[in-house]
Amino acid sequence: MITFEEFKKLDIKIAKIKEVKDHPNAEKLYVVLVDLGDKTKQIVAGIRNFYKKEDLIGRSIVLIDNIEPAILRGVESQGMLLAASDDKGISIITPDRDVKVGSIVK
Repeated sequence: MITFEEFKKLDIKIAKIKEVKDHPNAEKLYVVLVDLGDKTKQIVAGIRNFYKKEDLIGRSIVLIDNIEPAILRGVESQGMLLAASDDKGISIITPDRDVKVGSIVK
């Protein structure tokens, strides 16, 4: 378990997907450019088998903004989108209404 104080360290925000490209070295990954209002970040997400690129553009997502950058199959990921996974696949977590880009998730 983690404490509430540890949870509060996560910087979780609403981001909007601006661009989606196939990862050059992985069939299951996309390279995604997201807008956080005050900055743009590149993330790598394992959602390629579940979403078409054109269905992701303009979509709002929930993103962990302050996770340590990681190199995934040769491409830097500067954040992590949140998604649920079950026996039917992956479902990206999204707000149920339009929320300002960069809004903090509490």
